[in-house]
Amino acid sequence: MIRRRVAWVAAMALIAALLTLVGALVPRSSVVAVVVAAFVLVIGLTIYEPAAVPILTMPLLVVVERVGGDSVNLSLSDFALFGGFCFAVVFAPRPYSRPMRSLLWLAGFYQVTTLFTVVANPYIQNTVEWFHAWLSVAGALVVGWAVGRSGRARIGMTMFMVACLAIAALTGIASLTQLAAGNTGPVYLYWPFGMHKNFIGIVLAFAALVAYVRPSWVGWSPRFALTSFWFCSLGVVASQARQALVGLAVAVMVVTLRTDPDRKRSRLILLAAIPAAYSVALAIQDQLASTNAFNSANQRLTWYQQAFEVWQSSPWFGVGLRWWVAGRTQFGFQPPNAELEVLSSVGLVGLVGFLALFLGALTILWRRNPRFGTLAFTMLLMRFIQGQFDLFWSSVVVSVPFVIVGVCLGAEAYARENRPHGRLRAVVFPTLARLDGQRR
Repeated sequence: MIRRRVAWVAAMALIAALLTLVGALVPRSSVVAVVVAAFVLVIGLTIYEPAAVPILTMPLLVVVERVGGDSVNLSLSDFALFGGFCFAVVFAPRPYSRPMRSLLWLAGFYQVTTLFTVVANPYIQNTVEWFHAWLSVAGALVVGWAVGRSGRARIGMTMFMVACLAIAALTGIASLTQLAAGNTGPVYLYWPFGMHKNFIGIVLAFAALVAYVRPSWVGWSPRFALTSFWFCSLGVVASQARQALVGLAVAVMVVTLRTDPDRKRSRLILLAAIPAAYSVALAIQDQLASTNAFNSANQRLTWYQQAFEVWQSSPWFGVGLRWWVAGRTQFGFQPPNAELEVLSSVGLVGLVGFLALFLGALTILWRRNPRFGTLAFTMLLMRFIQGQFDLFWSSVVVSVPFVIVGVCLGAEAYARENRPHGRLRAVVFPTLARLDGQRR
């Protein structure tokens, strides 16, 4: 209690000093004054709600606008994630749960195995990407944990879903406009920032999966979740991102076939998931049979072979992270396969860490309570499947799944803490609690 009061008094003193500074800066530099005022606002929000910044990070995770040059080529999502992490690592409730600690150890093991390539290949992009990978995995887990463990999983996941629904709406409008003009090609968005079709498809697949699982602790109504699922799924189809469609189909099948303690799922959805995966397989087969060497499938085969050649030049430690933008080889492409990207970048040693991270994480999450573990497991599984057919270590598409995993683990820990007080159903399962009240 005394520590809290001291911290509160210190925070109030800091805010007062900063407000005085803002008043002095306004006549001289309005830009600096606005920045300082925003910082004061963030401090005030954190005093009111320690998880405020991580919560506000949730909708910003899908902002893929790039900043910086070739050496430091990060997205606004990365900067938002870093800001959320800084506050989460200080203010998030502790201690971490056992599965959370296990995932952080796995992330640390992967970082150790990739550190060899940073030492063996000293250049700026290599070092920056090493820290970036750590932020995208361990940092994302901590941010998600802060949201879930503070009991704010519902508002955090809702803010994330609203941002994804906005992208789905823009995708739908662009798709209808293209169809009206006779264009049946994939959708690319250029406003409010540039979005590649694969980015659109993967992000909307994340949102569709969250809506389909609809864990009871998010408190969404069935109507909202079902509408969001189909809306985002149609966005995935409009983007024509095949890896996103395959990943979503597999994840939906796993969710449908796994026992859910809160609801019984209809398996009719499998009638849509299986044909979707089959149509993708037919499209790939047609491209492979085509004489066009530059179509999507044939181009990938060429890149696979060239990535293998890059790996052979340094099989143990690789040629370095982000070698395709650093002029390390004669090639300038990012390998469209997770394992080949890891092999060429960090070698066999790094591949061991990568497989340990994902296979270990999937094992841990599968063993969790299905109320929390099903979404976490299928989210990570879907990302792993997507990475077999497209770029893997690519900003948002890595951090978002790990943030959601962190939210699930944090929500589980929050539920366990409230169980002894008889508040579990009311706090974690608000929809069920309302139904019980209506029955009584």
